[in-house]
Amino acid sequence: MALAIFDLDNTLLAGDSDYLWGKFLAGTGAVDGERYERENLRFYRQYQAGDLDIHEFLRFSLRPLREHSVEQLHRWRNEFLTREIDPIITLASRELIDRHRRAGDTLMIITATNSFVTAPIAERLGIDHLIATIPEIKHGRYTGEVEGIPSFREGKVKRLQIWLDEHAQDLGESSFYSDSHNDIPLLELVDNPVAVDPDEELAAQAVARNWPVISLRSPLAHGMAPA
Repeated sequence: MALAIFDLDNTLLAGDSDYLWGKFLAGTGAVDGERYERENLRFYRQYQAGDLDIHEFLRFSLRPLREHSVEQLHRWRNEFLTREIDPIITLASRELIDRHRRAGDTLMIITATNSFVTAPIAERLGIDHLIATIPEIKHGRYTGEVEGIPSFREGKVKRLQIWLDEHAQDLGESSFYSDSHNDIPLLELVDNPVAVDPDEELAAQAVARNWPVISLRSPLAHGMAPA
């Protein structure tokens, strides 16, 4: 079976779940709203520009997980998913996923955003395989540190190769869908790279390399039930 691999933020989602999670936490008062929003926006712009220090960002973004109980975090997350995520899952994204599912492909999301935020989103989309940055847990609480390799840029390639080895699979006839030039290292590896509503740099690379360019920004599917 061929792998159909999807980036999540600004690809399957019409927005960035990591950035929206930070904004949501600021709105609840879980973090210092003004300072957190300022830093969150700074890191997001660095990501867009391609010069994000992933380890600096993760120390910032995982701190709220360390500072609150798992029970409270889950309550916030449930509200966040309903309020912020369901409205940015597009019908076109669901149709693309279903097309690969009907073809018998193995479906995977690979994202730099941490698994605390993204695991339930993958469940909503009916995708069983998720490679995401893993927040460390010790003694039943998040530590604010990362477990293993962050799945960002070349880290996505490394994490995917580990998964392929563990599952005795390869990238033959595989597809990867992404919006970001940060994902060019992985787009270069698959047989069928696809730029989805790409940023300026990826759009230029797609034209130069003759990669398909598509849009998933159909009318938004508000409050849709999990696939």
